[in-house]
Amino acid sequence: MTTSSRRDFLGIAAAGSALAANGVFSGATAAATADRSQAGGRAGRYVPPVKFGLGGVPLGNEFEVVSDEDAYYTLEAAWNAGVRYYDVAPWYGLGLAERRYGNFLHNKNRDEYVLSSKVGKLLKASPHNDAKANFPFSPSPNNVVFDYTADGVRRSIEDSLQRMGVSRLDIAFVHDLSPDNKLLPTSWQEQFEIALEGAFPALSRMREEGIIKGWGIGVNTPEPILRVMQEADPDVCLLASQYSLIEHANALKNIFPVARQRKVTFMIGTALNAGFISGSPRYNYGKTSWNIPHQYIEKRERLRAVAAQFGADLRTAALQFSAAPDVAAALIVGAHTEAQVLANVSSMQTIIPPEFWAELKRQSLVDQNAPTPGAT
Repeated sequence: MTTSSRRDFLGIAAAGSALAANGVFSGATAAATADRSQAGGRAGRYVPPVKFGLGGVPLGNEFEVVSDEDAYYTLEAAWNAGVRYYDVAPWYGLGLAERRYGNFLHNKNRDEYVLSSKVGKLLKASPHNDAKANFPFSPSPNNVVFDYTADGVRRSIEDSLQRMGVSRLDIAFVHDLSPDNKLLPTSWQEQFEIALEGAFPALSRMREEGIIKGWGIGVNTPEPILRVMQEADPDVCLLASQYSLIEHANALKNIFPVARQRKVTFMIGTALNAGFISGSPRYNYGKTSWNIPHQYIEKRERLRAVAAQFGADLRTAALQFSAAPDVAAALIVGAHTEAQVLANVSSMQTIIPPEFWAELKRQSLVDQNAPTPGAT
């Protein structure tokens, strides 16, 4: 880190304190076990008392090599800017992201931040591992074993706590139990049935025992989200790759109404579609993320034109759009540099003219019923 950026940290820390006080990144503590008023579902669901979080994918070296030093500075920048929610997973770098986050967070007061990780993928160290097949930029020694049983999720949480060196998780997301996960040993429906008998009731018991505060699933497709809300008892789910400026109609029309009925909230991930909206040459994740549908590229160009017309930053607009729904408990945004963290912090405070959102709806670039920042 340069001397000048170190000096800037004093200002960042002060700004972070102000943001926390204003509730930009943290919700009211009383919301932690709020009994939401919508009909249906269990009373007293855990509602995370945060509004913004740092996602762990980039620090698992998903897209490129990030040094331990740069990872630490990224985490320090987030903390000093007032971010108090951190989301990781054993999958991210096959243990790398959890180790890095834990190396930073274990020195912090555990009551001052919210932490979520994932279950369903156990890591097994082996000198003959195939880690590079999934994470070519990670130095992990681990293979992954899918396990959605009750014993599997308990083991997963124990392993995560050991890797991170922290005392507890706040939220456990059942990870990638979804049709797009081609690595599952059997069909996703078969694995879902295992989770119905094992992972889901085990997590509910762990919630009752106080081991975790809440649980849900974290997936990239709508079918598992709908099933878990209707067939199990989740608190909050990670809605990944499903609610952005590029794609949001299905979530808006089909997922959100069920969530309101069942009193489930969402952590919204991939608001930028893994950087696509801000200019990256990929769309979401996977080995074919470079193969971007032409209609998405065309829509991004149209969005850029409207942003230029109103002097708005498209990246900022995308983040604020994904955070706007009433069922969005928090927005999770990944970063692998200090600059990206600070850009994210700034984006959540920037005012975008209402005319920008009106023009997007006029051109049918966003759904007419989509919530927009500042709308009443």
